[in-house]
Amino acid sequence: MGFSVGAILDADYYQETCPQVEDIIYATIRNATTYDVKVPARILRMFFHDCFIRGCDASVLIDSTPENKAEKDGHINLSLAAYEVIDDAKTKLEESCPETSGGPSWSVLKGRKDGRISRAEDTENLPLSHDNASQLIQSFSERGLSVKDLVTLSGGHTLGRSRCAEFDYRLRDFSSDHDTDPTLDPEFADELKRACPKNNKDPDAGENLDSSGLGFDNDYYKQIIKDRGLLVSDQTLLGDHRTRWRVKAFARYERLFFWEFGRAMVRLGNVGVVESGEVRVNCRVVN
Repeated sequence: MGFSVGAILDADYYQETCPQVEDIIYATIRNATTYDVKVPARILRMFFHDCFIRGCDASVLIDSTPENKAEKDGHINLSLAAYEVIDDAKTKLEESCPETSGGPSWSVLKGRKDGRISRAEDTENLPLSHDNASQLIQSFSERGLSVKDLVTLSGGHTLGRSRCAEFDYRLRDFSSDHDTDPTLDPEFADELKRACPKNNKDPDAGENLDSSGLGFDNDYYKQIIKDRGLLVSDQTLLGDHRTRWRVKAFARYERLFFWEFGRAMVRLGNVGVVESGEVRVNCRVVN
């Protein structure tokens, strides 16, 4: 799978045609968050899952059809949510700026067109919660993203939570030598066992990805240093010399993390620009 990372997207692309575009999107998400505080985390996760397949082409928004099982119905994406917030933002943009929330003259170098391909099987290319540092580094490298990008974008786990199924194998019968993952802080392991009891029947049971809950901060990295990374893909960042030092830097300097996170999100958004696409009238359906 090849990815283009050379295109430059223009932050002011709609300055003349729809200058209120960011205000409309911000207001839509803020309003949705008053009803569901998990919306920011859900949209951040959706963005990553979309971009990591074949670039940020909104293919994760496309609904399945009888002829095609789309990305959103791939196993790893079944827990994605907040599609209705995207729909609402699209509707409001079309009302204020008809045919502008992705105009037909959208240049590949200045704006991103919507993809026409969305296949559930492609979600197998997404990083998994049990991947180790080497696997993660390789996966990011294949998309033109660096080790720094890996550690920085992992900080998005400062928002949201994970279901027990993603980490309970670390708590019981971990290996022939250890009942519990030895890289997991024992007290934290006990907390997780209470949150995810043996033979748990609640599919929504789980734990926050860091101790600060819904706050966007650098607590994620502080928890990793304490061996309290919830997922193997989190804790592994401390165990590898290529990622460890940056975890420690972000844990110490929150402003540095914030600065680098914004830059990494731009780089992620600039991966795999669609060279031939369309501007969907309905986010969920190919024109």
